[in-house]
Order: sequence, then C-alpha cells, then structure tokens
Amino acid sequence: MTDTFDTIPETALAWHRDGRGAVLATVVQTWGSAPRRVGAQLAISGAGEIAGSVSGGCVEGAVIVEAQEALEAGAHRLLEFGVSDDDAFAVGLACGGTIRVLVEPVGSAIPEDLLAELVAAREARQAVAYEVNLESGVRRLLHEAYPERMRMDRSGFEDDGQTFVSIHNPPLRLIVVGAVHIAQALVPMARIAGYDPVVIDPREAFASPVRFPDVTLMHDWPDEAVAQLGLDARTALVLLTHDPKLDDPALEAGLRAACFYIGALGSTRTHASRVARMKQEGFRDDEIARIHGPIGLDIGAAGPAEIAVSILAQMTAVLRGRAG
Repeated sequence: MTDTFDTIPETALAWHRDGRGAVLATVVQTWGSAPRRVGAQLAISGAGEIAGSVSGGCVEGAVIVEAQEALEAGAHRLLEFGVSDDDAFAVGLACGGTIRVLVEPVGSAIPEDLLAELVAAREARQAVAYEVNLESGVRRLLHEAYPERMRMDRSGFEDDGQTFVSIHNPPLRLIVVGAVHIAQALVPMARIAGYDPVVIDPREAFASPVRFPDVTLMHDWPDEAVAQLGLDARTALVLLTHDPKLDDPALEAGLRAACFYIGALGSTRTHASRVARMKQEGFRDDEIARIHGPIGLDIGAAGPAEIAVSILAQMTAVLRGRAG
C-alpha cells in the first residue's frame, strides 16, 4: 500500500467520535533524506494508539508525546526534528535529514465537521485540498483548487510560509480490459506505483484468480463493468484485447468520461481502424486524440513485460503533465 491508500483521517475521526480523543500529525516540510514525504500522516488517540507514520519510526515516540500534550491544550503545534544518519539507516535510508510535523487535535484545532467533510470527500473519490494557515489558524477544504499541486500529488507550504496545503486525491485506479499476458505484467507493476487495479474480461478462463492473484476481477461485458466502476480523473483505462467487440464499448465509455489516460493496444493500422469506428460513433477528432494508440511509449519494447513498462511509463507521463 502506498501513501495514497491510507485511512488516517478516517481513523482519527472514528477515535474522536468514540470519545478516545484524536490528533492528526502531518509532515509539512522536509530537508535532506527524510523518511516520509510531505503530506504523510500519523493519527494518535488519547490512549496512545497510533495509525500511519510520519518518519518510519525515527521520531514517532516524540510526536506521540507532543500530540497528547496538544490534545490536552487544545491547540496545534509545529514540531521540528533532525533525523540522524544512524536513525535514517535503520529505516532504510542512506543519510538523515530534517522534518517538520504539524500536530492538530481533532475537535479543537480541526473542527469535527471539517474532518467529517474531508472523510466524506475521500469516500466519494473527490479531489480536495485541506488548507491551514498556521498564523491565523483558519482551516478550510477547497474543491477545484491548487490544480498544479493536485496534478503532482504535492502537498506543501505556499510562498507565504504560513499556508500549508495538504492534497487529498482519490487513489489512482487502473482498469484493464483484457486479461492477457501484458495485463499479467502490468497489474503488479501498477500496484507498486500506487494504482488500485481492476481487470475486466468476460472470458473467465483468462480473468482467473490463478492468473491474477489478489486482483479484483470482473467478468461482465466491459461497458457494463466500467459503468459499475465509474470513470473519473484519477482512472487510467487500458484496452488490451485487440477485439473491437470487447475494447470498443469500454473505449466509448472512456471517451465520454474524464479518465486521465486511455490507451489501446494494436498496430498503427489497427489504431486507424479504431479511429474510423469512433468517428462513426460520433466522437470528435479532439476526443479521439485522447486515445494513446499504439499504446505505450516508444522504447523498443519486446515481450509482455517490456510493453507493460512502456504503458506504465506513458500513464505516468500523462498523469504528471509530461508528453506521453
């Protein structure tokens, strides 16, 4: 699981509502080889229970003590820690660094209704920015704000040095149509990169747990499956069957939705035929241009694993706003 898949705000809200007390600790700034990235969170209950991490174990003990004191005082605290080379090595880093951690008690520093709104947005797969001004103490949730931070999944301080923005994007999702050899290589790679993968193929012999262990498999017709899943701006749609009967229904759904990446396997000639079919279905040239076909970056890939690498590389380039 990556940072994107945490449930730290949800845990903090549950602890607060259970009457245990809760504090959210968030990495707000790092220098050097810090163990966790900016935006990483740790939830601490009044009883000392913890979920998540801000340093991989280097400073958690000190943060817990400060968090419980902050819970009693009812005000946020900004902490700074230097991670020694020895401590950094213990959590798998070559050298140490410095981290700043914002500690916010729930119910006082963070209003319960604001945290509940954040949790609801996350559950609904809505991208939201949590903004806090450390000088004024004003906190708010913003939709459709900080587009560059959203695109890069980059939490951090604004230029004023007082406004911290924590980005809460929905988890990345990969929907693969076609349980073929390339999919067998692509799915585990994508999972490592932070994607939640789903494989769609009505052919149960192809989309089987033996071929895709611990992966969500759907044997519906692709258009029915993607309608059930929903397609949004954090979804990559990859079509690998070569069969228009399977690929095209999902492709049409993808072109009507906001998914950030659409890729379709096939030669240049195959893609030209695909484009012609999409035009017949009434799609405009600019809509059809969203399809990456032939799929993947041109890296001279040979074999399913290398093709999977090229696809994941192209997905990353498009997600981060680079040429794909």
